[in-house]
Amino acid sequence: MTKADIIETVSGRCGFSKKESSELVESVLSLIKDCLASGDDLKISGFGKFEVRQKKTRRGRNPQTGETLEISARTILSFKPSQLLKAAVNNA
Repeated sequence: MTKADIIETVSGRCGFSKKESSELVESVLSLIKDCLASGDDLKISGFGKFEVRQKKTRRGRNPQTGETLEISARTILSFKPSQLLKAAVNNA
């Protein structure tokens, strides 16, 4: 499913015009992006939790040469689905 598909579905289910649906979807996605970019976690009840985590610097190895190198610290985004979402996916 693409963003365009989501806009089309919102338009059809809620009776909004495509322009209104597009603005609504863009607004929600922008709100989610801003929340995560500021380092806050985002929990959507019945859907799941997006977590912003910090990974420490670690040592790695180049598999081709065997050379040891340092993998820099970074910020990652992880998602944990809710039990309701897991059940819906497994029963679909």
